[in-house]
Amino acid sequence: GGRVSDVLENLRYTEEHEYVLVEDDGTYLIGITDYAQGELGDVVFVNLPKPGEKFDEHQAFGVVEAVKAVSALYCPLAGEVVAVNDALDADPGLVNRDPYGDGWMIRLRPSDPASYVRLLPAADYRAHIGE
Repeated sequence: GGRVSDVLENLRYTEEHEYVLVEDDGTYLIGITDYAQGELGDVVFVNLPKPGEKFDEHQAFGVVEAVKAVSALYCPLAGEVVAVNDALDADPGLVNRDPYGDGWMIRLRPSDPASYVRLLPAADYRAHIGE
């Protein structure tokens, strides 16, 4: 405790600590929140899907392994993976250093963009993590 997590206003969140950033082209950038990386500790490996794979809402799309814990990654929305952050293969610590930037995980083309509104806004996510 003691550390206040970054919760960015322009993102939406899940209760499982994924974030979603809406990109200009209508795709969604997905990763784990600053709170999540802080809880996990040093990330040592991220197992991500291949572009072209499809996932349902709340389906596990990968795994993040850290020193303290192994955690499944859950898809905030149904859709198709259009890009994966290959930089995490060589440097999984990007998730700790820059979770909302270089530490992103997948880019998703949503099957139902309107489902975005069901995700938590920043204030609700802050309440969820008790900050």
